Formats: sequence, C-alpha cells, structure tokens
Amino acid sequence: MLESVSDRSALVTGGAGFLGSHLCDRLVEDGWRVTCLDNLMTGRMDNVAHLLGHPRFEFVEGDVCDGVPVMPFQEIWNLACPASPPRYQADPVHTMLTSVLGARNCLELARQTKARIFQASTSEVYGDPLIHPQVETYVGAVNPIGPRACYDEGKRAAEALFFDYARTYGVQIKVVRIFNTYGPRMDPDDGRVVSNFIVRALRGEPLELYGDGLQTRSFCYVDDLIEGFLRLMRSPSEITGPVNIGNPGEFSMRELANLVLEMTGSSSKVTTIEAVVDDPKQRRPDIGRAAALLDWSPRIPLKAGLARTIAYFNDQLAVAASQRVAAAS
Repeated sequence: MLESVSDRSALVTGGAGFLGSHLCDRLVEDGWRVTCLDNLMTGRMDNVAHLLGHPRFEFVEGDVCDGVPVMPFQEIWNLACPASPPRYQADPVHTMLTSVLGARNCLELARQTKARIFQASTSEVYGDPLIHPQVETYVGAVNPIGPRACYDEGKRAAEALFFDYARTYGVQIKVVRIFNTYGPRMDPDDGRVVSNFIVRALRGEPLELYGDGLQTRSFCYVDDLIEGFLRLMRSPSEITGPVNIGNPGEFSMRELANLVLEMTGSSSKVTTIEAVVDDPKQRRPDIGRAAALLDWSPRIPLKAGLARTIAYFNDQLAVAASQRVAAAS
C-alpha cells in the first residue's frame, strides 16, 4: 500500500552524485519534499551532508537496480548511473543494468502513481558522431560491443524504454541529453577531464592528453544544466524530449589544459598518452530545441565556471591536506 506524502514530493535517484545533489538542493529550495536514493558507489555523502536533518529531505541508501521507494511521488528524477569512463567501465555489467533495470523500476513506479518522470540521458548516445553539431534527430554512431557500450548503449536502451512506456501506458516522460558538465562537487578522482586537469594542475602533476589532444568537447556549468532540467520537467506534457542541454562553446582538450594551467598558475606540464578506444573526436550540442521549447540557453561562460570549480577543488585539497597532517600528529 502506498504511503501518503506531501503534494510536492520528488524522488531523485543518484541524488548524492555530482548532478543529483545540485538537483536536490534546487528542489528543496523550491519547497519540494525530496527522497534521495543512492548506493554511494560513485555518489558521496559529502555532497548531501548539508541537507541531512532538513525536514524536507530524506536520504535512502539503496541501488536503483533493486527497486525504488514506493510512494506517490509527483516527480521522479532518474539520475542513477556512473558517468565517467573509468567509473562506468570498472563494472560494465552493473553500469548497463543500472541504466536498464533502473529505468524500468522508475517507470513502473511512475506508471503506478501517475508521476511525471525525468530521464538523465547523455550525449554519449550519439557515439563518435558523423554530424556536427549534434541534433536530437541524429541517431548516432555507437559501437555496441566496445568498452564504452555499457554506458552508451545502456542509456540508449533507457531512452527506448521511456518512449515505449509513454506510448504503451501513457506515462508522462521527459528525456534530456546531457553534454559535458562541470562544477563544484565533482569527485576529484572520477577521471572526468575538467576535474582531472584542475586537480593535477593544483598538485603540480602532468596534465595528460589522450592522443593528440585535439578532441573537442563543450562544457556546461552545473547551475545552467540544472536550470535546463527544471524547465524541461515543468514544460507542457507534450514536450517529451529528447532535448540537448549543454553549452555549445567548443574547446579542444589541449585548449582546456592550457586554460586550466593559466587560471591555476600551475607549472605542470602537458603530456600525451595513448588514445582511448571509441573516444569521440567531436562533441557539441545543437541547443535550438532547448531554446525554442524551454527558452533556455547557458549563461555562465567557461572561464567564470572554471574559476568557481578551481576554488572548490582548492578548498577540497586544503581540507584533505589538513586531515593528513592531523592524522600524522
């Protein structure tokens, strides 16, 4: 039997992760009662520690593959899944199942309770794209048996499930395709390029480029992304997505490395290592659909967002250093 909760209640799976924790903040700030589900494989309690004890926030440790809290939520936000290549390739079977079983479990709850449900998909569904920039109508060029397929194909399967549930059961769905996002609360050790470059620069370690470093990415600051999430979720029911949310500014990995070195004042060197299998050569969103349907576009330029992110990691490294000193004394 379903429990009774407030009229403005939301479930956020993966809510202790980088993006999930920022979403929890916004929802609580906007007056929603939030249940955060996370297995803490890549999410961190530090990301939601400030919310613990808040009357409108509840943390539940659990795996979305095993099921979700059964309550009549008005909104279900499915953000559960490792997002950095080293993390999702560490247990590829679980990564794939998180995308597929997790989506199924969330969709079943949405069907049962008539909740509106949001799927955090990814630009990785485009694979190594043959068109540039990427538009939502492009079906992608993904290697279904490569080392990244657990994530790429898992997210593609989740999208298919969402649209099948909408067509078959009338579930109210919203699907976003996220392009590279950065900002405070990124895990310093998760291997994503922005956090990796900043942490290495602050430590005086070499910044490693895969291959020639000319691969391009488009970087969206987390606050801009979360605003796009909310606009899509609250849009009219006929707007289902998929909708690209990202910053169309495009930078090569070598340009990003040099910018991080300049902004941190680091003397770290830039080195090259072997290219990664199936690493996309170009990635930039066409955000025409987001602009037209959601009146959304990013506001925070790369330098401004990097300054905030560098300050965050500076603080994190300082805290870690003081803890090491205290432990040794």
